[in-house]
Amino acid sequence: MPLDALRPSPLVEQAAQRLRDHITDGHWPVGTKLPGETTLAKTLGVGRSTVREAVRALAGAGLLQPRQGAGVFVIATEPAEDWPTRLRRAAVADVYEVRAMVEVQAARLAAARHTDADATALRSALEARRTAAGGPDNAAFVDADIALHATVVDAAHNPVLTDLFTEFAPALRQGLIDLVDLLGLRDDDPQHGDTHHAELVDAVIRGDADGASRALEVELDATLAQLTDG
Repeated sequence: MPLDALRPSPLVEQAAQRLRDHITDGHWPVGTKLPGETTLAKTLGVGRSTVREAVRALAGAGLLQPRQGAGVFVIATEPAEDWPTRLRRAAVADVYEVRAMVEVQAARLAAARHTDADATALRSALEARRTAAGGPDNAAFVDADIALHATVVDAAHNPVLTDLFTEFAPALRQGLIDLVDLLGLRDDDPQHGDTHHAELVDAVIRGDADGASRALEVELDATLAQLTDG
């Protein structure tokens, strides 16, 4: 594939794509030093600033690495996947295992750090889950369940844990809806899991870190077993 001149239009995107194609097609293997900025600009028919922006974009994608005084080198032939993309591609059970580890620790911290406002939010989230459980919509039930767990994580007052849970939630949601639908978990028990969730909320509000982590472990382990068996 010749590295020919570009047509007018979003030139940075075109330049980045042309360079990316040269890398992913094997024309520039890992370790290759790219031609200089001036040479690339002349070959592509764009300005040096366009080449600079295109290189910056590919460096951000994990394909190129500028090295001070040495030039720009190819360090990968496939772009690095960001965290949300990797979560979307992962098996639900694998995501759930990691989510459980994060959330159990968050529950312990929530028991120690929660405020009166957090206690009120937890009680409200539990009631919202019960209300959703009273309806026929499994998606609404799962959303209310996830919202309750998010409230527990928020009560830990650790922004990193909150961000992690926020990343996990979309990757889990559809899998949990499918699980409820497939196994008919609410057919005989519309308030599926209410006892464990009530114990979790009560333990956090009481400041019982061991009780909170135990209640959460029982609930999450049961769901993980169903995901694995499914």
